[in-house]
Amino acid sequence: MKILCLSTDEAVWNHWNTIVDSSVTLCREHGFSEIDNALASEETYKYCFIYLAHNDFSANVESVVSLQRKYPKQIIIVFPNQASQAAALRLFSVGVLGQCSPYIGREQLKLVLSVVDSGEIWGGKTFINSLITQSASLKGASDDKEDLLQSREDEKDVLVELSDRERNVATLVSNGLSNKQIANEMDITERTVKAHLTTIFKKTHTKDRLSLALLVQNAPKLVH
Repeated sequence: MKILCLSTDEAVWNHWNTIVDSSVTLCREHGFSEIDNALASEETYKYCFIYLAHNDFSANVESVVSLQRKYPKQIIIVFPNQASQAAALRLFSVGVLGQCSPYIGREQLKLVLSVVDSGEIWGGKTFINSLITQSASLKGASDDKEDLLQSREDEKDVLVELSDRERNVATLVSNGLSNKQIANEMDITERTVKAHLTTIFKKTHTKDRLSLALLVQNAPKLVH
């Protein structure tokens, strides 16, 4: 398996080489144009790791956005050297599936890869819930929401298909509540919450809590 990597930091690059399995080949590039050329070639990369350095951070985020849009089937995981919920929302909105610490551990990386392989977003539960809570108030978030929502003729019809109980669950998810908190709020079990979410994800064509939350926040009048 080959992983395409962009890292301008020697320490980060050396660390990545210590945490991947021996069967993995890391292919290093030093710029976004080189990454673009590599992805455009006939070579196949299971993942693309991108280290986001402090210098030109915002510009680098936009470069990742452009890459993900150009290669929508490529699994891209970013490793920012600074925390930014606005940047994370921007990246997740276009299909980037993972955000990790540049010095993530070996076992944690395995967990991350298993999560993104299933099509879900990795950012840590606490981070994702915090991101959901703040997403509606972030400047420029409205455009990002449109990117994340799957194209539909009428998005409102998707939410109308939910039962009253499912709408309640979806609304609480959009407010950043955990499954346990939702269970307590609705006086049901966590297992029931999970069952509702499975149905909700299927009906709304969403794949995770973040995309569901953004869908609900984009049509607030439909869900009470």
